[in-house]
Amino acid sequence: MVGRLPGPSGREGRQASRLRAGLLAAALFVSGCAASEGSRSGPSVTSSAGGSTADGSVAGATATPTSPADPVTTTVVGSEPATTGTVSPPTEPAGTVGTDATEPEADSGGEEPTTEFEAVISPIDDVLAERMSSSWRPGCPVPLEDLSHVSLTHWNLAGEAVPGEIVVRSDQAERVVEVFRTLFEARFPIERMQLVDDFEGDDVASMRADNTSGFNCREVANRPGHWSLHAFGLAIDVNPLLNPYVHGDVVEPPEGAPFVDRTRRLPGMIEADDVVVRAFAAIGWGWGGDFAGGPDYQHFSLGGG
Repeated sequence: MVGRLPGPSGREGRQASRLRAGLLAAALFVSGCAASEGSRSGPSVTSSAGGSTADGSVAGATATPTSPADPVTTTVVGSEPATTGTVSPPTEPAGTVGTDATEPEADSGGEEPTTEFEAVISPIDDVLAERMSSSWRPGCPVPLEDLSHVSLTHWNLAGEAVPGEIVVRSDQAERVVEVFRTLFEARFPIERMQLVDDFEGDDVASMRADNTSGFNCREVANRPGHWSLHAFGLAIDVNPLLNPYVHGDVVEPPEGAPFVDRTRRLPGMIEADDVVVRAFAAIGWGWGGDFAGGPDYQHFSLGGG
C-alpha cells in the first residue's frame, strides 16, 4: 500500500491549482529565453570523444572551445552525474573531433640494424682439446699451448652474417682477426669456417665442403715426412672449393675443377691483388696463387711458403 499526503479540496483547491499552473508556466518561459540567448552568444564546443546525447551534448567528452576566448565554464553530460568545470583554450591544436589529428612520425624506412664484426680469441682448454682429437695428437710440431681458438663473424655466400671458428698459432691470432675484419667490412663471402675436426681431420673432405680452415697437424701433400705450415698453425685455406690447388693435371679437390678457370670471377673466388690477398699481405702472409710449381689459390701462410 502506497501512502499519500492529504491536499486542499473544493473551490480553494481549484484556485490553488490554477495559481501553481501559472507560476510553472512563467518559470518555463523565463528558462526558455535564457537558453535561447545562451545558444546565440556562447562559444561553440568540440569534443575529444564520445557520442551525442538527446540534448545535443557529447556524452563522456571533454569540452574544448574552438575560439581563443576567455576560460569558459561548461557542463559535460555523460553517464555520470553532470559536473561543472572550467575549460581553458588549448595552446596547441589537439587531436580532437573536428580538428586535424597529429601526424604520425615518419617511418625510418624499415632498415635492419647494422651487423657488426665480432671476434673472440681463446686458449685451447680441455673441452676444445677433446674436440681437436683428429687434428692434433702427441708428436705434432706445436703443442696445444701455442695454439688459439678464434671465433668470429663472417659473411657466407648467401649474404648472411654467420659465426665461424678457426685455430691458428697464438702469436698470429690477433693478426688473423684483423684479416677477417677487413674481409667482413668488404663483405667478401666465406662459405663456411669450421674446425677441420668436424671432417675428422680429412683435408680433402674439408675442401670439398668449401670449408675455410687453419690448423691441421698434417704433412705437405705428396711430400711424406715434411710438415705442412698448417701443422704449425701458420696457414689458412680460404674457400678451397672455389679456389682449388692445381698441380699439372691434378686438381684438389677434384670438385673444384670447374673453378680452375679464374676468368669466371665468382663471389668467394680469390684473384691477384684483391682484398683477400692484400689483407693477408698486410700481416706478412703470402698467397699460394703465386706458387711456381702450380697455383694453390686457396692457400695463405706466414712468409708465403
